[in-house]
Amino acid sequence: MSKGLIVIIVLILIALAIFGQYVSVRNTLVTKNEAVKAAWSQVDIVLQRRADLIPNLVETVKGIAKQEQTVFGDIAKARSQLLSAGTPSEKIAANQQLDGALGRLLAIVENYPQLKSNENFLRLQDELAGTENRIAVERKRYNDALQDYNTYIQKFPANIFARWAGFKPNEAYFTATEGSRQVPKVDFTTPNSAPQAAPAR
Repeated sequence: MSKGLIVIIVLILIALAIFGQYVSVRNTLVTKNEAVKAAWSQVDIVLQRRADLIPNLVETVKGIAKQEQTVFGDIAKARSQLLSAGTPSEKIAANQQLDGALGRLLAIVENYPQLKSNENFLRLQDELAGTENRIAVERKRYNDALQDYNTYIQKFPANIFARWAGFKPNEAYFTATEGSRQVPKVDFTTPNSAPQAAPAR
């Protein structure tokens, strides 16, 4: 067997090994990317559920707290942005706006004791609390799937094959809102009133 033939065979074997590695990495990337999409789908479902609950909650509060028009407007605007958002990044940003507006709505409830005894409001509040818990769980699963994908895509040699296959890092993470990083302010100076804490979401 001539040296030239041996070199050709060795080059073919190397090419086959590289191609096999490429196929393996690409299949793993597809699997991880689909896991991110599936996790996002679950987030989207619970965000939609919350968006569907909010109008009923707002209408119940409106019946008693008619003068809180600014809060109602903020919620309507944030909900509209969430429903019209197309990409995960847009939905995450709109969701953060909705978190803040919803927090302000629930904070004004403290000023209306009759709401606390309204059966419809209490039922909606319970449903919303359950939905918020589901959102927290699904957001964590989504962020975990996204982190797994992003970590894999940046490791060597997967990063080289990922570029060849057109896969890019995805930075559409859920993060804490600015308001949730601040320490709640408690005011004990108002006479004959319960301490009021700023909502943290």
